Amino acid sequence: MLSRALRTSRPVGLRSNAFSRVALSKRTVTTDAASAHADKDAVPQEDDKPFQVQLSDESFETYELDPPAYTLDTTKRELKQMYIDMVSTRRMEMAADRLYKEKKIRGFCHLSTGQEAVATGIEHSLTKEDDIITAYRCHGFAYMRGASVKSIIGELLGRREGVSYGKGGSMHMFTKGFYGGNGIVGAQVPVGAGLAFAHQYNGNKNTTVALYGDGASNQGQVFEAFNMAKLWKLPILFGCENNKYGMGTAANRSSASTEYYKRGQYIPGLKVNGMDVLAVKAAVAYGKAFTAAGHGPMVIEYVTYRYGGHSMSDPGTTYRTREEIQRMRSTQDPIAGLKQKLIEWNVTTEDELKSMDKDARASVDAEVKEAEAMLPPDATPQILFEDIYVRGSEPQFMRGRVPEENYYY
Repeated sequence: MLSRALRTSRPVGLRSNAFSRVALSKRTVTTDAASAHADKDAVPQEDDKPFQVQLSDESFETYELDPPAYTLDTTKRELKQMYIDMVSTRRMEMAADRLYKEKKIRGFCHLSTGQEAVATGIEHSLTKEDDIITAYRCHGFAYMRGASVKSIIGELLGRREGVSYGKGGSMHMFTKGFYGGNGIVGAQVPVGAGLAFAHQYNGNKNTTVALYGDGASNQGQVFEAFNMAKLWKLPILFGCENNKYGMGTAANRSSASTEYYKRGQYIPGLKVNGMDVLAVKAAVAYGKAFTAAGHGPMVIEYVTYRYGGHSMSDPGTTYRTREEIQRMRSTQDPIAGLKQKLIEWNVTTEDELKSMDKDARASVDAEVKEAEAMLPPDATPQILFEDIYVRGSEPQFMRGRVPEENYYY
């Protein structure tokens, strides 16, 4: 009786109409890398003369926020540089893949092949006075922040001239305005809030981009950082790189809600096509202006895709099909998508792009070769104990395992 009463008490027509309204109003962010449009007749001959690009209507979804403008001002020079940056990043990651398989790189190694539009788009919307902090998939960000390919590959190889002097490896890279590469899941998010607090305290009109993955989005410290950032109206863009799979688990198997841009609850959110470098640039530029105006934090979800496994030890094909990976590679690749637009908009010719490809790859390959020839750090106490403290502020000595191992500065 009870079950029958429950079944008959629901107004079926109303339920159907309500569902229809929800379905019609629901929008989904595309991951089509070639979704932007421009009038090729309006593209100027000059490399540095601005022109306008029309972004796809499916570039963004918002939460408690007006969307960014669906137009973006850019130049031919910037578009070509974005293309070179993404090609160089991918070539560098491919070199890391090869060196790991040759057992020249040891330990953990997390590659970002397929996600190049995120790091490139973010960097092209910031200044060097802004800060970026991320998790362990960090090589592309270190490169975009100014670290050389040689220093990044040298770090992966454990060489003395690596960006962290051969002591950090894949997950711990730092350069000016870039605070890692952090190996503890989600731990970089509250550190990013601290960086944003420093900007606010010093009266800077800069922002901090604190990135984490969909797997880290359920960490308690992420929500603690959200709370403090909102209370203090910190100039920070929390960014979830949603590449659909955390470790070996699909996002919908680990997260009760996969709408990561809404996770801030009391913080406005923006979901962006992370395979379109132009949409990423527009979203982050909009977010930076929002935080600089004193409105506090924003949560940005970058919908992207990694072609490889979670790390080099993960084949990446046990929890998703090879067909899915191949479909994303062939239809939604960020580099191929931008390349198509550069040709379509008469920004450059196919022959010029081939030349740019060749030069970028040759440059990366040359730096990788130099990195392989670098020497490892000497196994001495002086090198082991350096850089623990800011130089000049060291204590009298550092303790070892036993008194005989104490190191005196």
